[in-house]
Amino acid sequence: MRYTISTLAVAVGLVALGCQPATDHDATAADGDAEMAAASPGEALVGKYTTVRLTTDTSLLSDAEKQMIPLLIEAAQAMDDAFWMQAYGDKEALLSSIEDDALRRFAEINYGPWDRLEDNQPFVPGVGPKPDGANFYPQDASKEALEEAAQADDAIKGLYTMVHRDTEGGLMTVPYSEAFADQYQLAADRLRSAAALAEDAGLRRYLELRADALLSDDYYASDMAWMEMKDNGLDVVIGPIETYEDKIFGAKAANEAYVLVKDKEWSGRLARYAAMLPDLQRGLPVADAYKTETPGTDSDLNAYDVVYYAGDCNAGSKTIAINLPNDEQVQLAKGSRRLQLKNAMRAKFDEILMPLAAELIAEDQRSHITFDAFFANTMFHEVAHGLGIKNTLNGNGTVRQALAEHASALEEGKADVLGLYMVTALHGQGELGEAELMDNYVTFLASIFRSIRFGSASAHGTANLIRFNFFAEMGAFSRDQTSGQYRVDFDKMQVAMNALSERILVLQGDGDHGAVGAFVEQYAVEGDALRGDLDRLAAAGIPVDVVFEQGVDVLDL
Repeated sequence: MRYTISTLAVAVGLVALGCQPATDHDATAADGDAEMAAASPGEALVGKYTTVRLTTDTSLLSDAEKQMIPLLIEAAQAMDDAFWMQAYGDKEALLSSIEDDALRRFAEINYGPWDRLEDNQPFVPGVGPKPDGANFYPQDASKEALEEAAQADDAIKGLYTMVHRDTEGGLMTVPYSEAFADQYQLAADRLRSAAALAEDAGLRRYLELRADALLSDDYYASDMAWMEMKDNGLDVVIGPIETYEDKIFGAKAANEAYVLVKDKEWSGRLARYAAMLPDLQRGLPVADAYKTETPGTDSDLNAYDVVYYAGDCNAGSKTIAINLPNDEQVQLAKGSRRLQLKNAMRAKFDEILMPLAAELIAEDQRSHITFDAFFANTMFHEVAHGLGIKNTLNGNGTVRQALAEHASALEEGKADVLGLYMVTALHGQGELGEAELMDNYVTFLASIFRSIRFGSASAHGTANLIRFNFFAEMGAFSRDQTSGQYRVDFDKMQVAMNALSERILVLQGDGDHGAVGAFVEQYAVEGDALRGDLDRLAAAGIPVDVVFEQGVDVLDL
């Protein structure tokens, strides 16, 4: 039987997705405005988020899997502590210094005293700007000094090292396995305990190898094992992974964890799309030199409920889909896995995207805002990370190395626009059923506004701001001056989609750091009209993102 994205998304829309909006966020927009006016500064800040309870259908789990989940959550909590050390430093010292309960809660949400949804503006009195290098590097070390030190010691820019001052004031590196020895040992112990309970051999092997990796700083074997898992019912993504937090070089991997329950039936339905990657790669709207690499075809598409977020992925705006591993060698050999976090995805659609669309999308196009399209756009964003090029054409190493602090934002921008390219191509081939392609385009536009609100401190926020301005320049949408609402021009959006795809793929393949910097400077600009529209969303009480009620106590184990 052939399943389409429309079929799958509608099916999911008719059943509970394992997340429930908290009842204290059900007030009307008018009530929200009145409450906001009377709220303390801390309460107003926390009010940017709406609370979602993370649950899943535990009746589908075996007894052994139910016993594993608390162990995996404990391992995840160790990553939470390690990320605090990377993002800020002494968590307890900060929290104990904040008297206001709501402001303290906001610091917990942000993993520090800087508002991640407002370009890392400090919100605790007396706190200065957030260091570009977070706590990965000494705060008094300039980028130039770090660059010079890296010439003699390439570990300065290593994925898995903290940079400290030695006793003589010089720069030295400390491997993560030493810097977070207590946290990593605890996590490794819990992973091994969970492995002993694992009924799936692939999951057992991965957990054992991941425990070893935390203590050795060598993640290749565990990444390969993670790619080779096929039949596991539980999953955990854990360790130092994404490099968004490092705004100096984009070089340092931040600690995080997700504890996941797999929807095996739905995952099986999605698997066929990964096999289409090589053909889609060949059809990219760019010169052949920029698409010579062949994506791995061992890639997986899987659907999950998240039961626990920790560390980097839990800081500020929350992830709704994952594309891993990041290791280019693993990607070329095995492809990657794309994990759709369906309970978190549904929460953001219901609680944020639909109210946002009612404010900013022209009334006669709002019927095109559908969960089907939101799911498909999100899924193909993750698949699109596998397209394009991983290594520069001029021998400057990987795209990630060559573009440094700009790499993450450009990669997210690539995945967004190529995801829409994939949807368009597959729709033209009859692979996506009878749903209107206009649904994907209008939902895509609404999603740009949702992600821009994450701010320029977020790679996703920057990517969406660039795309908004690029698309506006090409007439992909128009804005009514009276209502302040937006309308998609279907034909022009297709042209803009192809033009931006080509631009980004060339920038990545050329590995020209200066050219990318100029591109970001030109397009990552928030105009007055856009700022006013985003302010309208805040005034209407539409949350920017979600926070979670999560953990063993909310699961029926």
